[in-house]
Amino acid sequence: MDVALSNSIVSTATALASAKTSDALNMVVLKKAIDIQASSAATLIDAMQRSMPQPALATSGTLGTQVNTFA
Repeated sequence: MDVALSNSIVSTATALASAKTSDALNMVVLKKAIDIQASSAATLIDAMQRSMPQPALATSGTLGTQVNTFA
C-alpha cells in the first residue's frame, strides 16, 4: 500500500470528523441564539401588553357591542 495514499485517507477521515464536530457545535450555538431571541421577543410582547391599557368595551349603541376588535 502506498504511504501517500494512506496519509491521504487518514487526512480525509480526520477532516470529516472535524467537520462533523464543527457542525454539531454550530447547531448548539444556533439553537441557543434562537432560544435567546424567543425569550427576548416574549419579554418585549409582555412589556407592550402591560404598557397599553385595554379600552373599555362599548355598552350601548350599534358600534363595539358585538365584536371586540382591539388589536
